[in-house]
Amino acid sequence: MHRRNDTVEFFIVGFSDAPNLWFPLFIFFLLVYILTIVGNLTLILIICYSSSLKTPMYFFLCNLSFLDIVYTSVTSPKLIHIFVTNNGRTSFSECIIQLFFIVAFWNTEYLILTVMSYDRYVAICKPLHYTMIMKSTVCRIAAAGTWIGGLLGSITPTGSTAMAKFREFNTLNHFFCDIKALEKVAIGNDSYIRNAIFIHGLLYVATAFTFTLISYIFIVTTVLKIHTKRGKYKAFSTCASHLSIVSLFYTLLFGLYFSPKSTVSLNQGKVLTVLYVYMIPLLNPVVYSFRNRDVKEACRKILTM
Repeated sequence: MHRRNDTVEFFIVGFSDAPNLWFPLFIFFLLVYILTIVGNLTLILIICYSSSLKTPMYFFLCNLSFLDIVYTSVTSPKLIHIFVTNNGRTSFSECIIQLFFIVAFWNTEYLILTVMSYDRYVAICKPLHYTMIMKSTVCRIAAAGTWIGGLLGSITPTGSTAMAKFREFNTLNHFFCDIKALEKVAIGNDSYIRNAIFIHGLLYVATAFTFTLISYIFIVTTVLKIHTKRGKYKAFSTCASHLSIVSLFYTLLFGLYFSPKSTVSLNQGKVLTVLYVYMIPLLNPVVYSFRNRDVKEACRKILTM
């Protein structure tokens, strides 16, 4: 029977269906969270303290690293708490708040990656106008827009979920308050949530993906026109790190939320979500530092000061 939402509770299953893997999984998620915080914080400090990295690309990368820290902090402490206490009980309000920030930070990541792809487009396709187009004021406005847009874009899917009907006690076969998991336990698989996911996909995911794709079409077209192999390599290397992260990000995103229901089981979905929620924030500083000569050189200078 449906209850008022202030009496509704959720039980987050997490990985309790694999009790033999409790300790390895606990260590894994704890280490991933610590390494994500340390890695992204280190990258932020290197960018802030290095005069050679005061460029638009690293300004947006700094925003991305900070986003990864707060993003993983929305889900990781709760998951670690569930491992330690073996108690996945979560109130309705706590679940909705977690969902709001998860969706908000997802939105922000779409937008930041899109802005970064535009930055790479300007750098490669319009190099003579780069400093004029990517002014510091423009970069600050664009960065602020990604954060504000992310928060505003979370209102519709979160509000639709908050208005849905739930039983007094609900079991979520997931490790956080995922919107698809909440849709499954809503009474009648509430159409409000389903419609909100569709609208959100069109407004944010499809739009961000389209602009990113267009940017890289122009980038590839420009790179192919370069006559020397050295020139092509130098041009492509400036966006290789971003392209690898974007490719992984959208591949996992479409596999999780926009593939036919029959193609992804609940357990497969949880594994893909681990990669999407935890591994991308962990990989970002690794990819952008180890594959980037400027970051490595800045790090060397800081260490030898």
